[in-house]
Amino acid sequence: MTSATWYRHLKPAERAAEPIPQKDRPQPAALSHEERNRIEKHLVDEQFADLSVSQTFYRLLDQGVFIASESSWHRVARAKKLTGDRRRQATHKAKAIPELCASCPNQVWSWDITVLPSIDRGRNFRLYVILDVFSRKVVGWRLEETEDGFMATEMLEVTVINEQATPDVLHADRGSIMTGVKMTAKLVGYGITQSHSRPHVSNDNPFSESQFKTTKYDIDYPGKFNDIEHARTWISGFIDRYNNEHRHSGIGHYTPASVHDGTWTHTRDRRQELLDTAWKNTPKRFRRRPLAPTIETETWINNPELRKTN
Repeated sequence: MTSATWYRHLKPAERAAEPIPQKDRPQPAALSHEERNRIEKHLVDEQFADLSVSQTFYRLLDQGVFIASESSWHRVARAKKLTGDRRRQATHKAKAIPELCASCPNQVWSWDITVLPSIDRGRNFRLYVILDVFSRKVVGWRLEETEDGFMATEMLEVTVINEQATPDVLHADRGSIMTGVKMTAKLVGYGITQSHSRPHVSNDNPFSESQFKTTKYDIDYPGKFNDIEHARTWISGFIDRYNNEHRHSGIGHYTPASVHDGTWTHTRDRRQELLDTAWKNTPKRFRRRPLAPTIETETWINNPELRKTN
């Protein structure tokens, strides 16, 4: 061992301090907190809200105001997310969540309009449909080339006459026809409460949306219609099948028409007789007695109790 090594062993050199990261080192040229606040205040000022950061910088410079370089203004703007639209945005009170309960037919109706394409480019048809929320039955419909408030109110009038009943509530989304003066006045005249979905929340009108999906996923759905008469003929046949033949999964696989008029109970009893016979003849095929499905006593749009558990 050399003498130099021995003396270093006796008196080791002091360990160098850990290097300070660049971001933590004092920056003499950095903007002060006050300067950053001044830049931010100018950027959100009403007179500069429509202007870019560069436009704001140079207009203030021409007014004799200099706080920092243009690049520093851009850095502050990026840090505060002020590089885009800085105008004050309109704020609206949150729309109330519609909470509707139907415990019998003709208590709550929902309606909507969907587009049916034609073979002619740029030409489409509008299908208006009123649906009973409890039974899922289509109680009223019409098919036209345009959306029109008068046509919608006329469809409502015809539906009320055919059903010989008025619902407590008519629910729809927030389309211009649904919220229009004509429909509002008609509902007031009938004493029907007007209900609307929240903006951009399709789940607030689930039954109408589901019925439209069933329509367009039907195995015979043409995809495009030759003309309006072709569309009306097909829709008329489909709605007849939907109401009277389609076993709807949301109502125990009974038809909407049978739930609407109450005859679904006869179908349930016949189903139960067949199941009881099978249970009696081949009990080993079942773990327990099979039961014919029933329907819910209440149908909800946005059940508050379910929201509490989710």
